[in-house]
Amino acid sequence: MDMGPYLSSLHQALTAVTRSSAPEVQQAADHVAESLEPGLRLTLMQMASDIAAEVTVQLEGDLVEVRLRGGAPEIVVERAPQEAEPPSPPPAPAPPTPEDDGGTARISLRLPDALKSQVDQAAASEAVSVNTWLVRAVQRALTTPGAPSSAEPTTSARRLDGWAR
Repeated sequence: MDMGPYLSSLHQALTAVTRSSAPEVQQAADHVAESLEPGLRLTLMQMASDIAAEVTVQLEGDLVEVRLRGGAPEIVVERAPQEAEPPSPPPAPAPPTPEDDGGTARISLRLPDALKSQVDQAAASEAVSVNTWLVRAVQRALTTPGAPSSAEPTTSARRLDGWAR
């Protein structure tokens, strides 16, 4: 942004005001205009910065700044990163298919309190009962490729007890 035209306009306005004055007054006005130029540049720069700040407040996430480059102010607009649309959640697994006899089995499941809280939160976030959520989780585990089956025993940790010298 070239500030020259603005400063030149102010200088011409001051010259026009003193045109009908004595030559000493015209010289003094010329000297004052030249002396005020650095202060006027700073004032105009501050005004541009204030305007940029007000514009930034009106924008949603974009940032408008005034930067000084090579002695001249430059208006820079930084766009807010566009959030990609979140991926759609995978479809809920189909309800469990009943076995040939059509019955259900009841089991007792003991969970640590912390895990139970996580299950409760997960079920609530999907707006289903804990039982439904657990049935779906078991079904996913059994139908997911690469998931361990009952024929492939797994160990999640190895434990060694004993003592050494």
